[in-house]
Amino acid sequence: MFSFFRKKSPPPAMVPAPVPPAETPATPAAPATPVPAPAPAPATASVSTPPTAAAPSPTPSPAARQGWLDRLKAGLRKTGSSIATVFTGTQIDDALYEELETALLMADTGVKATEQLLADLKRRVKEAKATDPIQVKGLLADAIADLLAPLQKPLEIGAQQPTVIMVAGVNGAGKTTSIGKLTKHLADSGESVLLAAADTFRAAAREQLAVWADRNTVEIVSQQGGDPAAVSFDAVSAGRARGKNVVLVDTAGRLPTQLHLMEELKKIKRTIQKAGLADASVAAGPPQGDTAPSGGSEPHAVGGVGARLPPHEVLLVIDGNTGQNALAQVKAFDEALQLTGLIVTKLDGTAKGGVLCAIAREKPIPVYFIGVGEKLEDLETFDAREFAQALLS
Repeated sequence: MFSFFRKKSPPPAMVPAPVPPAETPATPAAPATPVPAPAPAPATASVSTPPTAAAPSPTPSPAARQGWLDRLKAGLRKTGSSIATVFTGTQIDDALYEELETALLMADTGVKATEQLLADLKRRVKEAKATDPIQVKGLLADAIADLLAPLQKPLEIGAQQPTVIMVAGVNGAGKTTSIGKLTKHLADSGESVLLAAADTFRAAAREQLAVWADRNTVEIVSQQGGDPAAVSFDAVSAGRARGKNVVLVDTAGRLPTQLHLMEELKKIKRTIQKAGLADASVAAGPPQGDTAPSGGSEPHAVGGVGARLPPHEVLLVIDGNTGQNALAQVKAFDEALQLTGLIVTKLDGTAKGGVLCAIAREKPIPVYFIGVGEKLEDLETFDAREFAQALLS
């Protein structure tokens, strides 16, 4: 397995610094000539200990990443093949750009993103003095990568204790499955995770999340027929009390047109904030104005805690097959919840993979993960250049 998120090192990590000086006096003990061999042995043991503690995050495997790229290319083949056929001609002329415009629009790239890509592409072709349509294809990949670059951002875990992640999405987008996959990656990386079954709207949602909890041996907070906001409040409080690293809150699927249900999502978010405020008030003690974390003042900073109120991440899971409807969902949910990131699922077999370009142009919210299948390894971090190359491969 390879790196799935960015782990922020906690402040206590600086404690091991005094340890090496403490062991240096042990080296003079080695010259006690009876047995010289044991002296290097403790030295090597003490040197091997810090690296294991300082490198908790897994190193990406080139073979594993290549396997992911192959699956991504296969998943985007329907989208890419319609665009790639444009470059089978022999001339770079207006007809080529017109065909490319049609192909991009058919891939649900959107009018604004298509216009931006074509203008950028023509500039690149002129600067590169390209004469072969195949060169234009490579330049288009560069233009798409640059357009998608603002969407590339890692999910950071550990800056807050616990990191509370609220996940929303319409029914059928793969929300609960994505939460299960994310839980698996977090648990395998040594993070303690608590799940909140706040999706009380859909039948069997609680049971589905419980299966993932059992499979990953993590705890879950749920209530039979309970109020979603109450479940969320209990989960955040329990996560802090039990010292969990991450609390994942699964909320009910909502359609943007269901205004009363969207209001319930807002209520869940407000309740999570109240849970964080209540816990912070208990833990803060006397106010300490100089305890704010490095990196500037936070709008949700609390007195003596120096931490933002949860949820620290509000993610939306969208189905890549829905094209422009996915963009409409992003806009609606962002207006209601102020999204911090996206998970784009079901890109395998879709002809509408260009919707990420539309999102980048009209609502550039970071895409943390993309999925091309049902298996655990089919959900991975988003890389703009990889996606652009896979789209046109």
